Amino acid sequence: MALLTLGTLGTVMSIRRILILAPLVLIALLLQSYLWVPTYEEQTRGNPERLNEYITASIGDASILNPVLSADSSSSAIESMVFEGLIDRDENLRFRGRLATSWEIYEEAYFFVNEHATIPGAGKAGADEVADLLRKAKASIRPGEPGIRGTLENIREISTFPPREFETTRQEKREKGAGGRQIRIRVRPPARIRLVLGRVDQDLFGNLTHLLGKDYFSSFRSERYADFEEPPAEDGRTLSPERKVAYAREIVPATEHNPVLVFHLRPGVKFHDGHVLDAHDVRFTYESIMNPKNLSPRIADYEPVKAVEVVDPLTVRIVYKRLYSPAFGTWGMGILPEHLLNDEALRKEALGLGKDTEKFSMRQSLFSRRPTGCGPFVFREWKSDQYIRLDRFEDYWEGAPNYKRYLYRIVPDLLTQEMEFYAGTVDTYSVQPHQVDRLEKDERYQSFSGLSFGYTYIGYNMRRPPFDDVRVRRALGMAVDVDRIIRYVLHGQGGRITGPFVKQTDYYNHQVNPVPYDPKGALRLLEEAGWRKNREGWLERDGKRFQFTLITNSGNDLRKAVMAIVQDAWRQIGIDVRTDLLEWSVFIQERVDKADFDALILGWQMGIEPDLYQIWHSSQIHPYQLNFVGFKNSEADDLIIKIRQEYDYARQAAFCHRLHEIIAGDQPYTFLYVSKWTAVLDRRIVIKEVDEKGQVSTRKITPTKTGNFSFYFNKWIKLPEAPNFAAEG
Repeated sequence: MALLTLGTLGTVMSIRRILILAPLVLIALLLQSYLWVPTYEEQTRGNPERLNEYITASIGDASILNPVLSADSSSSAIESMVFEGLIDRDENLRFRGRLATSWEIYEEAYFFVNEHATIPGAGKAGADEVADLLRKAKASIRPGEPGIRGTLENIREISTFPPREFETTRQEKREKGAGGRQIRIRVRPPARIRLVLGRVDQDLFGNLTHLLGKDYFSSFRSERYADFEEPPAEDGRTLSPERKVAYAREIVPATEHNPVLVFHLRPGVKFHDGHVLDAHDVRFTYESIMNPKNLSPRIADYEPVKAVEVVDPLTVRIVYKRLYSPAFGTWGMGILPEHLLNDEALRKEALGLGKDTEKFSMRQSLFSRRPTGCGPFVFREWKSDQYIRLDRFEDYWEGAPNYKRYLYRIVPDLLTQEMEFYAGTVDTYSVQPHQVDRLEKDERYQSFSGLSFGYTYIGYNMRRPPFDDVRVRRALGMAVDVDRIIRYVLHGQGGRITGPFVKQTDYYNHQVNPVPYDPKGALRLLEEAGWRKNREGWLERDGKRFQFTLITNSGNDLRKAVMAIVQDAWRQIGIDVRTDLLEWSVFIQERVDKADFDALILGWQMGIEPDLYQIWHSSQIHPYQLNFVGFKNSEADDLIIKIRQEYDYARQAAFCHRLHEIIAGDQPYTFLYVSKWTAVLDRRIVIKEVDEKGQVSTRKITPTKTGNFSFYFNKWIKLPEAPNFAAEG
């Protein structure tokens, strides 16, 4: 899942020169001018417990502490400590169990018997004949075409279901000026074949045509088996033949892939209130995401699920209604406690708060301010725009973390963050680009760096003119010297990016060239779109000046600097650009979530999986969804679905490359850069482990393959003195 991010923290240009002259004096003065902060030695001398607490700082506060509702990085940082998922990835990026100890992945596939098709060598055949044909083919597998052989070997069970008539209804989709009617459909389907497969086989039905005939599945006509009863419409309209066919194919699909995940849960896992987690909590978490009242931004990840079934208290079975290759990874979602958020609990809370029980939802619940999970830390206190405090969970299933306390402080001023890190009142600091050369070589600190899994961009609201014109969007990108931004704002700590995939993966298309810096070419494109300069030098069309507002969040000096450069670049070609810096929560909740903006500067923090449905599919353009720029492209929609359903790595990468080309061509974003990050950490912080005999050992913190240096955070602890690992080794 992608997150809205604060991105790399901003550059403090004025500090650099002064620090060279008198760093110690400056620190003392700045600390006095901002707030008094005791030194690390003073803290530990007066309070030895300082060794047992970890303090980090962020420029922005969390928004909502519920993993099924939030979509910002600050909230996610806290949720990762309070909640736990069924799985996550280990230091080598392989999936590992967390709340789940083990799992199975297989497939149940179905197809209706095509009564009108002729099978080679068998003629027309009923369900029993088709099933016998498959059994005989499986029993007599010979070396031959690899596809059909692998498919037959993968089949574990073959069974038949007799015809079963039933009735169903569909709510007619509303059209302009027309109300939706409820359509009754009488269905008389033929017999059906069920196949249980040892693994998901996306080529199953294509390979079976070698036995059943190349047109066996494609010639199946679902509409033959559906009779429609329509109530009269006020305007006399009737369902179109195309709509009837669409309904019929939905109800009586020729073929159906149903991937299945079965998770076996870890026994005895407790929520922070002592309640034992079980399979009902997993199902409840899924239902909470899909409940339209909750407006979860994660619906797209779970919409492909057909059913979540509780087999027993420690077994949950998840059936998908179609192929969905990212399915397994989505179950890293933090699991919610059903007993605190079910309908009865919310009804009681609403009554206690004097709220309408019908309208009250999980979004209004105080749980989002006082969350209860089963992760390594227990929520204790949240003072808005000040701090969030967590304490370690003594009954955590993997063993309590070494740190007793985790404090997430909101420090909007980057200069204050830096000074507090030097004084030891925060334990880590995200180094600004201009400080990298100096701080990564400072022997007082541990230094970690890498290329971000994400990017920074300018997004355009394509619902509003003139951003609905690709020529205008491309021209705006051509007017911005991105290389200059990387050189002077990032101090070289970043690189160009041209599309929506993580640059370090095979999904990124390196053949797509960046939009060139060409102000004259930009003006030619704008002239083609009808914009011409007036006597004052401003571009105008139909007597209206080209004027709009560019926004971003405050507290991020990098984005502020980018905004200034972009505004100047656009003004130089005659565009009257206003700018506005907004506090983070206002920026997200009032402008981004409601798509109330012209253009904005923002960043995405991406995952490894190439699923971009939530950000780029045209169905995700509504309030609180993540395609807030309103991008729509039918070929892109098709590719996004194919990427989700593709299990072959090479084909999936090829689809991603084409999607990259389309998005880069349409330029809904001006893709700016992927930044390099550097973080410094006090050298006293180490990994502490205790073996079965109670022997204590410490070792240096090392990052994972992706640069994640906090992977073993639960084993971190701060020592009174910095260790000398080089001497010990």
